[in-house]
Amino acid sequence: MAEKGYFVWYELMTSDMKAAEAFYTKVVGWDAADAGMPEVGMDYTLFSAGAGPVAGLMILPDEAKAMGTPPCWTGYIGVPNVDEATKAVVGKGGKTYREPMDIPGVGRFSVVSDPYGAAFCLFTPLPGQDWEPPAPATPGYFGWHELYSNDGPKAFDFYREMFGWELSSDFDMGPMGKYKIFKIDDRDFGGIMTKPAEMPMAAWNFYINVPAIDAAIARINDGGGRIVNGPMEVPGGSWIVQATDPQGAFFSLVAPVR
Repeated sequence: MAEKGYFVWYELMTSDMKAAEAFYTKVVGWDAADAGMPEVGMDYTLFSAGAGPVAGLMILPDEAKAMGTPPCWTGYIGVPNVDEATKAVVGKGGKTYREPMDIPGVGRFSVVSDPYGAAFCLFTPLPGQDWEPPAPATPGYFGWHELYSNDGPKAFDFYREMFGWELSSDFDMGPMGKYKIFKIDDRDFGGIMTKPAEMPMAAWNFYINVPAIDAAIARINDGGGRIVNGPMEVPGGSWIVQATDPQGAFFSLVAPVR
């Protein structure tokens, strides 16, 4: 399903891998294991939920630190051909931060940004390693994808043209403008908006499914994280909370009940 433009992988770059592992296994309920990739010459941890891995954990690279990148979550969008997609992003006004390269035994990826400042990765799996989206609200999986852009309407057009995402609905947020919900194969997967002025930079934000919000908030606080916004009920009846982990990475949780 990579050709559909789904987010197929998520990665946390952090300043303290052991501390981040302890925090997310406690808060989300993930299992964690070393990826066993000595040939790549780096430590990489896999977070798993249920049937298999859902996200990766690595140390924040020196080149990212040099660019002023803080600990953060990044999403990988599946495409049929990383090299062609990377050129297409640049052709539409985006940037390339890391040229396409192979991950032995896994696939090929690049690091790019859209024309309005938000970074993400492109990924093509090796043949036979296709991906299917999990059922909605499956605990431990990512249930929503939210873009805070420097120009929400134009960013929506970029992703629609790049990946075939379709407009599901517009949600009017008053002075903050329109929240554009996008769908893939008639299923809502996220929203795109113009970022608030107080937000320092454009970025993608990812919501992890948990069974209940209040209990998860207690785990965040117990684990040394900080609640930034929420809990808040959103249209449709789900509950969300936005937070930072102890190393400062921004993340969000979504649950069917409070």
